[in-house]
Amino acid sequence: MSSDALMTFKSHIEGKNADVAICHDRIEWARSRGMSAKKLTAGFLTGGASLLATGVRSSDAGTEMIPVKSISSVVTKRDGLLFTKVVVVASGNTIEFRVPHDSALGIKALLTDLVLGKIPAPGQAPSAAAQPVQAAAPSAQASTPVEQLRQLAELRDGGILSEEEFTAKKAEILARM
Repeated sequence: MSSDALMTFKSHIEGKNADVAICHDRIEWARSRGMSAKKLTAGFLTGGASLLATGVRSSDAGTEMIPVKSISSVVTKRDGLLFTKVVVVASGNTIEFRVPHDSALGIKALLTDLVLGKIPAPGQAPSAAAQPVQAAAPSAQASTPVEQLRQLAELRDGGILSEEEFTAKKAEILARM
């Protein structure tokens, strides 16, 4: 994985675990070679004969990369109780990163900012469009509990949060008051 990454995270891509890095100019991910639960179970049940016949390595291992300049859309959609899919649509490729709900919005925001050019590359001066975003970030963190509750209700009404998640976060915010 790249050392110049803005964000790194673990994800499920096409049902396999992957290490993902978002850089200024690309998204890259690597799926390690490993043994699936199915293959391990078959090996155990056959006394290792199936492992000898098919080998231990996974055929889905490898790396892939999408240039940020080829991304045309970034979408999130819920995927069960714990996960959200961040869908990246690029020319000739669509990839779905399955991540926990609390990570999805940050990943989408970072990718959107990269696509729109709001985050300058290293050694590049910040553009005028990037400065208001940087200035607005501290005020978003210092929002009042009432504003946080309004945002939370919007997420619930938009279907991003379940009623249980909304209630739990609401209790956290009220406890900090």
